[in-house]
Amino acid sequence: MDFRFTDEQQEIRAAIKKLLSELVTDLELKALAKDGKWFAERAWKALADAGMLGLSLPESVGGAGMGLFELVLLLGQVGRTVAPLPAVATLVSAARPIAAFGTEEQKQRLLPGVVTGETILSAALVNYDSVDARTPTATATKVDGGYAVTGTFTNVPFVAEATRILLAAKVGTSIGVFLLDPKAKGVTVTRQLGTNGEPLAELVLAGAVVASTDVLGDEASGRAILDRVVDETTLALCAVEHGVAEGALYMTANYAKERKQFGVPIGTFQGVTQRLGDAYIDLEAMKVTLFQATFRMSEGLDHTSALAVAKFWASEGGARITAAAQHIHGGMGFDRDYAVHRYFLTSKHLEFTLGSAPAQLARLGELVCG
Repeated sequence: MDFRFTDEQQEIRAAIKKLLSELVTDLELKALAKDGKWFAERAWKALADAGMLGLSLPESVGGAGMGLFELVLLLGQVGRTVAPLPAVATLVSAARPIAAFGTEEQKQRLLPGVVTGETILSAALVNYDSVDARTPTATATKVDGGYAVTGTFTNVPFVAEATRILLAAKVGTSIGVFLLDPKAKGVTVTRQLGTNGEPLAELVLAGAVVASTDVLGDEASGRAILDRVVDETTLALCAVEHGVAEGALYMTANYAKERKQFGVPIGTFQGVTQRLGDAYIDLEAMKVTLFQATFRMSEGLDHTSALAVAKFWASEGGARITAAAQHIHGGMGFDRDYAVHRYFLTSKHLEFTLGSAPAQLARLGELVCG
């Protein structure tokens, strides 16, 4: 088997890396923070203009018709620059399910705007009363013209910018997947703040009506849709985490070559060298498990254990790498005026989203025990 990327994939990765490296700089992120903003809109528009937002969306809506591997390459570069972009929520959690399960009307209404960067989508996957995103606690009942949804969701990203928010709710003994208008009557939004400073929101739905035209699939297919949303979102988090860890490690390696103690670079000290070597091994484990899960999902193979392993390494390896980055940087690692703190906080946010390392081990234990 040839594990190398194709020439086209390498060109895509190089183009995204160049674009984001130029537009998502330390100065740019500081300017956004000073203005109280999180969304790097200029970089998002540049990705759209370069045709990168539609990489895995069908050609019928203006996309490139590619697959998960190309999307994973994009997300890795988003993580490498800790770019504040709605890439996971819009491109993975919402747009791909619409492309796979939506009606032609839904696709044409929502996805062309995603490709051009004009439409932001989000997803509400976390319920207070359930630790498993596959087991929603919200409920939905049929009403004239659609469904009335009642329930509470937390840690929902980019609510203020989103045109629709994908969410799941119990419909009797089945599951329905809906595209909620965040401005609909019966929706209460309360601001929350992520570990990395990302603006999130709590959504309280009190009989919020979702029109029949915004129902994704039907009750019979709801479970399969939700499973795919959770699986692909988990894979996307692994890809971003790998990029975050890679960016932190390379920044730290360069720092260790330049920072001197006792007249020599600290990178020549055995303790520092061993710490960086361990971090590199973690990064390689994150990469190989990420691509293994991506391959199996892309080929339609059983990927349950491969995805759990990938998320375990993303959470565990990412935590160790970013902790090492802070420690090797010394006091600079904890200075918010220096860039490395963003990598640690972003990694910590991703580590626990949709299941931490212990949760993945528990999942693997269940699979082993049958």
